[in-house]
Amino acid sequence: MNSEILGVVLMFVLTLAIALPLGRYIGKVFNYQKTWLDTIFNPIDKLFFKLSGINESQQMNWKQHLVALISINAAWFLLSMIVLTNMAWLPLNPDNNPSMSGDLAFNTAISFICNTNLQHYSGESGMSYLGQLVLMLWQFLSAGTGIAIAAVVFVAMKERTTDKLGNFYSYFVRSCTRILFPIAVVVATVLVFNGMPMTFEGKDTVTTLQGETVQVSRGPVAAFTAIKHLGTNGGGFFGVNSAHPFENPSYFTNIVEMITQMLIPFALIFALGYVINRKKLSWMIFGVMTIGFTLLVVPTIISEMNGNPAITRMGVSQNLGSMEGKEIRFGSPASAYWSIATTVISTGSVNAMHDSFTPLSGMNQMLGMMINAFYGGCGVGMLNFYVFIILAVFISGLMVGRTPEFLGKKIEAKEMKIAMVIALLHPFLILVGTAIASYLYTHNPAEYAGWLSNPNNHGFSQMLYEITSSSANNGSGFEGLGDNTPFWNIACGIVMLLGRFLPIIGPVAIAGILANKKYTPESNGTLKTDTMTFGLMVFAVIAIVAALSFFPALALGPIAEYFLL
Repeated sequence: MNSEILGVVLMFVLTLAIALPLGRYIGKVFNYQKTWLDTIFNPIDKLFFKLSGINESQQMNWKQHLVALISINAAWFLLSMIVLTNMAWLPLNPDNNPSMSGDLAFNTAISFICNTNLQHYSGESGMSYLGQLVLMLWQFLSAGTGIAIAAVVFVAMKERTTDKLGNFYSYFVRSCTRILFPIAVVVATVLVFNGMPMTFEGKDTVTTLQGETVQVSRGPVAAFTAIKHLGTNGGGFFGVNSAHPFENPSYFTNIVEMITQMLIPFALIFALGYVINRKKLSWMIFGVMTIGFTLLVVPTIISEMNGNPAITRMGVSQNLGSMEGKEIRFGSPASAYWSIATTVISTGSVNAMHDSFTPLSGMNQMLGMMINAFYGGCGVGMLNFYVFIILAVFISGLMVGRTPEFLGKKIEAKEMKIAMVIALLHPFLILVGTAIASYLYTHNPAEYAGWLSNPNNHGFSQMLYEITSSSANNGSGFEGLGDNTPFWNIACGIVMLLGRFLPIIGPVAIAGILANKKYTPESNGTLKTDTMTFGLMVFAVIAIVAALSFFPALALGPIAEYFLL
């Protein structure tokens, strides 16, 4: 077990070591400073803008950025619906997989444009290669959207007084060509050379050791897996995601995929410090996020290494920890680490089945998504944390009797109203959504009997997890839930839409309004926001506003299940 713990520490340290220079590079991309990839991609960028007729040098205010973002996402949604509902007769379908029903296509299209990748289907049987390629493209585009909108907020924080915040389309294209595409090519190449399939041929016939003949699915898995993690998308090519030996063949590929999914969320924190020239602020943000991450991941690793107490009382040895639902090639510590990383960062990919984790581990996985502010997804994670910074600045200002200021701008009633609405939206979506699902199940169990594999406290956790994952744009699931039904497809689709775009609109509006205000130079009386003291204040606000909102729901699910073991 000591070597497995060292493996977990190694993954975190390597991610941080790579993220520091990558953050500086991303900062240069946002600032339009010269980078070594410009020679390759400048002509490609110009070609994109020439073909689309977009003037990439036209400055936009915050409202124009949001209109551009929502417009292109609406177009992607319509294109996805067309492909997903017509896969059966479209090309690149060697296994003759069927088209999706309307409600499933609705859920899947929203899921992938929202960077959620919640999957109510199994990829090898429910998706053609054309469908997979379209979804893989959306994994680039949704991640690029998040990074681009983070660039808008960073620039707004940097400028003293302006309503000109760059061009959304330019940020978007540069995010895809300068950041996502080159790294994804490197990661996909590494994965291919370590046993991951990359082919357009259909199922292969294999003879097992028992002499039986089976059909084994394959496809362009390496390319799909690289961007699913790099873009914090998380959608699996196969139904069991990165627990599948073709999607995660070895402990080495597990390390590669783990680093890849945490890389850009880490790097964007340091990119912020580079763009606004405040490195101490970046380290404060990273410190708060890392404390929160540690408080979730350490108990989860310990819980899974100790095993299930109910099995221990049966006299069964658990030397390897709780291995139900886990792969022996990864072990319980690495699986526990992945489960918290993927829920904190909103990737949503899995290398073990979360439904089989011990109750408090399941609670920590849900808490990571409920708080939704520790690292987070590509770009949007920083926006969630930005809202809590605004709340903490306002509360701190009231405590010391000063007008709240952040980066030289006064925070007033309008910004606070927006921040509070966004902060409370996430609990509202999760708690109301779970309450509706619970009401339907308990009042008509005959009709909805297929929903839950375990109708007790764990069954409640299955429904709570699904709604939480949708609202946090995470996409993972307890997988004991029968979710491919009209209710879950439509309900989760609506929650994903609201949980994706409203938390983007709010922070962009706040940043845009603040950017247009008069700049006030800092003085000795200005609240310092790059100190450990302020970091603790932000952490306290996150704990009070986010975490405590969910305690009653968690008490009905994983906490009750723990005491009933």
